[in-house]
Amino acid sequence: MYDKGKIIPGLIIFLGLFTFPLWYNAGNAGNPPKPEKPAGYQKCVRPVEYMRTSHMVLLNQWRDEVIRGDEREMIMIDGKPYPKKLQAGCMGCHADKKKFCDRCHTYASVKPYCWDCHFPPKEKM
Repeated sequence: MYDKGKIIPGLIIFLGLFTFPLWYNAGNAGNPPKPEKPAGYQKCVRPVEYMRTSHMVLLNQWRDEVIRGDEREMIMIDGKPYPKKLQAGCMGCHADKKKFCDRCHTYASVKPYCWDCHFPPKEKM
């Protein structure tokens, strides 16, 4: 009754088909998004590489300083003040949420919780 000549190859084929999505695109994350940069701005509050990888660390730090520590001083970059605020600070430069925020967050499959407290900006038509 034990037909190992059919069971073992059947298991190998099953495992191959079952794991196909894992190894088919191994190491290929696709083309990264190119978010639209704000017009008229040359610098951000931190270097571009830091903002790509750690902007939520900065936003959480600002949230703690402003809400919990009542430290509302402006950030100065090349003599230009930037407020520690999501809507007046970040969204002041990056005004189009769909073209800037959503492109990267969709690519990374991340659902930020910013809009749990803040009102999302009105989309431009």
